[in-house]
Amino acid sequence: MKLPHPIPYQGSKRNLADQILRFFPADFDRLIEPFAGSAAMTIASAYYFKASHFVINDINEPLVQLWETIINNPKSIIKSYLDIWHGQHGNEEEYYYEIRKKFNETKRPEYLLFLLAKCVKAAVRYNSQGDFNQSPDKRRLGRNPQMMRDDILRVSSLLKGKTEIYSTDYNNILYIATTDDLIYMDPPYQGTGLNGGFNYSGNIDFENFIISLFGLNKKNIAYILSFDGRTGDKTFGVPLPDNLNLTKIEINAGRSSQATLLNRNEITYEAIYLSPALVAKIDLQQITGKQIYQTDLFANHE
Repeated sequence: MKLPHPIPYQGSKRNLADQILRFFPADFDRLIEPFAGSAAMTIASAYYFKASHFVINDINEPLVQLWETIINNPKSIIKSYLDIWHGQHGNEEEYYYEIRKKFNETKRPEYLLFLLAKCVKAAVRYNSQGDFNQSPDKRRLGRNPQMMRDDILRVSSLLKGKTEIYSTDYNNILYIATTDDLIYMDPPYQGTGLNGGFNYSGNIDFENFIISLFGLNKKNIAYILSFDGRTGDKTFGVPLPDNLNLTKIEINAGRSSQATLLNRNEITYEAIYLSPALVAKIDLQQITGKQIYQTDLFANHE
């Protein structure tokens, strides 16, 4: 059975979750996601019994309200989504923009769920005023209510009573982490902020983020960071400082959709970085089948 995913999100690690889970330590108290988004790793960790307690955080407050409802009051969001979804028939495009306007005025989570299920490429976009401004995918109606219902109920069953939910700055979440926890971080990609031509809710400052990573290292806290990647010879993202002593692992994410459109056979690799505290808790050689050193920071590991 596939992992449930009630919140579609561009860049979600749902399809890579099984590969990332290989690097989880055998025993830890909580999984903490400071940039939760679709919470793909939290869901996968609960599904595969990798963790029993979770912290979900995202600076996008309506998204966090949506998670709160999905986990703790699933029947209400299922009913709301069903009603909104059925309201679009025969007037799909105009209806989408009406719902988008209502969401920007009220920030209600049920409107956000419909927009995420219907917008182009499940890509969350906000303008400089903080309004959701992504267009609809005119080729489809959005996620079928029955499929959405099933996924919402499954996620609620996995996470209810086990999950702390916040909407605050990621540093406040990092502060509560202990050496008994594991942090998984998937911050907004470099280039998806103000200088990338559009906004994500809660762009982060690169230098401040690096300082936070040094702080986690100093406290000996285990973490996994999804940060950059490459397609063919094209690399995305500014390199992380060598003196963070992170171990880089490249994960095969499959053929690039953009390369496919251009009739090129290029594979996309997404990189994860393992903290020194995490590497000390796992057997990298056994996991990867090869010896890996921290000095291999910028080497390619498939």
